[in-house]
Amino acid sequence: MPRTSCPNNAAERALRGIALGRKAWLFAGSDRGAERAAVMYSLIGTARLNDIDPQTWLADVLARIADTPQNRLSELLPWNWRAACHPGSLAA
Repeated sequence: MPRTSCPNNAAERALRGIALGRKAWLFAGSDRGAERAAVMYSLIGTARLNDIDPQTWLADVLARIADTPQNRLSELLPWNWRAACHPGSLAA
């Protein structure tokens, strides 16, 4: 009987890269370094879940964030960034 996919496959795939490289970053250097790594993993994972190339998104956000008013920072989130940078690309 064929095995059906589990509902947590997306989560398992997201963690695969972390598990494969854990020896390389076993010691983040400090608690602060580990927190920064966790934030980066979250940002990259969120971009991927929104079908956005993380490198393109991060490069654009880092270039624009200093000139973005605080009340408009939400526009740089992956789900809003996609809508702003690629109008008409989202399904209605």
